[in-house]
Amino acid sequence: MDSGYYAACAGLLAKSQQLEMLAHNLANSSTTGYKSEQVSFHSLLAMRQGPASELNRAINAFGVSSDPRLNLAAGATETTGNSLDLAVEGPGFLVVNVGGQDRYTRNGHLQLSTAGQLVTSNGNPVLGDTGPILLPPSATITISPEGDVSANGALAGKLKLVEVDGAGMDEIAPGIFSSPGTARESVTSRVRQGALEDSNVNGIEAVVGLVALQRHAEMLQRALSIFHSEFNRIAATELPRV
Repeated sequence: MDSGYYAACAGLLAKSQQLEMLAHNLANSSTTGYKSEQVSFHSLLAMRQGPASELNRAINAFGVSSDPRLNLAAGATETTGNSLDLAVEGPGFLVVNVGGQDRYTRNGHLQLSTAGQLVTSNGNPVLGDTGPILLPPSATITISPEGDVSANGALAGKLKLVEVDGAGMDEIAPGIFSSPGTARESVTSRVRQGALEDSNVNGIEAVVGLVALQRHAEMLQRALSIFHSEFNRIAATELPRV
């Protein structure tokens, strides 16, 4: 009885964590450059010291979720015609300054600040090889596939395109990531001016998965309720006889 109760608890906790992750993915299905999160499950065997018997494995193996990992697959590219919209082609990321730290994004929906800096839609400066990129107002902006930024034909800077270790990346805001590893120049990535990369979330799959998870969670809740009622029955009718 105890093992079944705790197995249902562990399963409900894991499903709740996955529900939160799927809901977050679905909420960002239209966020430019967003990378979905994925969660995997593994078995945790609750046992005392010593080898586990087959019966022990059968009744004490609880399903738990691991830390979410990023799905770095590229989203679809959509042409916008806006000269400050960029889609990164390849494994690279744009480097932006967030709170004084280098962060990484594939959201190329850029704009000019009042000070003439090239910034993201959230106002974070986009970094070039020598720091923030400054552009004159009302200039005609062209950006080459290699990331060279020109204003009225004059070179104003070069976008910093880097690759980072995806296994250690962490999302600090929708579409913006940090990494404990060292960023390295991406020699295979290019940018396409006048285009944006869509989120890689498949909306239909996310909705179907969300509904299925809700049903699984409801089943586990019912199981917990049954265990709880059975515990109360034993406490009320069986224990007094002992």
